[in-house]
Amino acid sequence: MDSLRMIENWPVPTAAAGVVLADGTVAGRHGPTGQRFPLASVTKPLAAYGALVAVEEGAVELDEPAGPEGSTVRHLLAHTSGLAFDEHRTMAAPGTRRLYSNAGFEVLGDHIAKASGIPFAEYVRQAVFEPLGMADTELTGSPAKDSVSTVDDLLRFAAELQAPRLLARQTLDAAATVAFPGVNGVLPGFGHQKPNDWGLGFEIRGRKSPHWTGETSSPRTFGHFGQSGTFLWVDPEAGAACVALTDRAFGEWAAKTWPTFTDAVLADLRTTSA
Repeated sequence: MDSLRMIENWPVPTAAAGVVLADGTVAGRHGPTGQRFPLASVTKPLAAYGALVAVEEGAVELDEPAGPEGSTVRHLLAHTSGLAFDEHRTMAAPGTRRLYSNAGFEVLGDHIAKASGIPFAEYVRQAVFEPLGMADTELTGSPAKDSVSTVDDLLRFAAELQAPRLLARQTLDAAATVAFPGVNGVLPGFGHQKPNDWGLGFEIRGRKSPHWTGETSSPRTFGHFGQSGTFLWVDPEAGAACVALTDRAFGEWAAKTWPTFTDAVLADLRTTSA
């Protein structure tokens, strides 16, 4: 895919990217796709997937209490628990505001560890990384932001997000559907969004503007980006997913280049399938 070569012009020391189709075929790779990069908040979809496996295994339930009073596992996954960004402090009633919260994912990890009797990092390794063959991926600390991985491993995960083997299809579909519709909030790096749509661990593009995906990305696009200059998106309408990892912190450069890159990838995919 010629579009992947655009990463050569990004103002970063190192970048790697890849695209995987809904049938699991890798449509293209570029850069050092076997190199490990810190993921920052791209950790959250991995942690969320582990949480959803825990739900299917019966270790926890989506609507059981977890976090602040009135909050549930579902609220924690959807950033509507009311917890602050990086503090275990309640800022709003559950379900009323989309308060993006690292603390919420840390509470979620602790909750699942207590329910399962397994440290959360080990739970995710056994439930997600190991069965998908993600041998170079590791959760090293906070389930909100402390994992490392490679493009190659994340392409395996992105294939799972299109054709799930570890979860029931309806579970994944629910996770990629807006939870608590109509809730407003700030999308980090892109300002206040009305509404600020999220699923269960995945940000949903919807009609947000500005956004880190492309102008031609479908509203159903879901995924996550990280402050370490990383992203993963799945566009069900395009039948494909894209991963890009870099070693430069997110900033204006990313907000400017990522949407153009995504539009080029989607154009490449349309040309290929025509």
